[in-house]
Amino acid sequence: MNRKHIIAGIVVILAAGLGVVALVKSRGAASASSGDEATETLVTVQTGALKLTTMHRYVQGYGMVEPAPATAEQPAAGAQLAAPSAGVVARVNVLEGQHVEKGDLLMALNSGTLTAENAEQEMERQKKLYAEGNTSLKNLQAAVAQLALLSVTAPLSGTVARVNVKPGQAVDLTTVVAELMDLNRLAVTAEIPAAEAYDLKSGNAVEVLTEPPVTTDLAFVSLNVDKNNDTVLVRALLPAGGMLRPGQFVSLRIVTAVHTNSLTAPAESVVTDDSGKSVIALVKDDEATQTPVQTGLRENGWVEIKAPALKAGDAIVTVGAYGLPEKTKIHVQNSSGDEASADTSTNPPDAK
Repeated sequence: MNRKHIIAGIVVILAAGLGVVALVKSRGAASASSGDEATETLVTVQTGALKLTTMHRYVQGYGMVEPAPATAEQPAAGAQLAAPSAGVVARVNVLEGQHVEKGDLLMALNSGTLTAENAEQEMERQKKLYAEGNTSLKNLQAAVAQLALLSVTAPLSGTVARVNVKPGQAVDLTTVVAELMDLNRLAVTAEIPAAEAYDLKSGNAVEVLTEPPVTTDLAFVSLNVDKNNDTVLVRALLPAGGMLRPGQFVSLRIVTAVHTNSLTAPAESVVTDDSGKSVIALVKDDEATQTPVQTGLRENGWVEIKAPALKAGDAIVTVGAYGLPEKTKIHVQNSSGDEASADTSTNPPDAK
């Protein structure tokens, strides 16, 4: 065998060996690729449960506590008392914070021609003479009117909020000598943006968000929009005996809709898919499936939802719901608190 034949044989053997190695590698890669395709993605999530609850729609606002305005049955709960005539304050019978009854004498004045003391004496004299038949009714009425011009009396029962004068001080018809309030008849008045006031009406429930909260109803909704700030004036009467005080600034919310027995989901479980629709990931066994839902009211971290196939107690993905594929194998890893929320109880969350 010559040298050329030996070299050719060696080349053939090497080529065959390289072909075998390539074939083995190719099969190994294909096997690895096939194994990868067979491995399914497992996503770790947390879950919760759908619940039935009562949901509310609110209009938020801020208001001021003030005396209730006059009604057909009652006078205004607050009054600024002006001097009935020009003169000098003779005496002040009350202190700030003192309770008085309607008709009580708060202070007396002296005029340039008559003192309060003399006016009181003349009225008592005319009363006695009239009872004896020794004077006319006209004279008695004149004495009463003269005394009234020198007397500041309480037009309502309430608390003296302010005394603005002291004995010896000169006053006239424009001087506000005292302020009186009935603290058992207070109201909160608020200005609500006109764009949010379209469904406000008398009787809507109101929550004054103090501690503790105060609940009442709307008593008045203005028909007019204030052109200066584009708001609508509303007023709610406060329960008697509360802790609120005139001039106090409070936040409030007005209930404009109540949906009972609503199917609700935790807010974090409702996400938007690629098409812009709201969906939740419904859990069955170890798989999560995107389910379209129609959303409604939102309150305290819960969202009202509607979907024909859903019911209270259904398990849904909460943490990890965003971006979850259409059908995904999942591994549930709830904390102890989350496990409690993932049960099938239909008790509503606290809506307050």
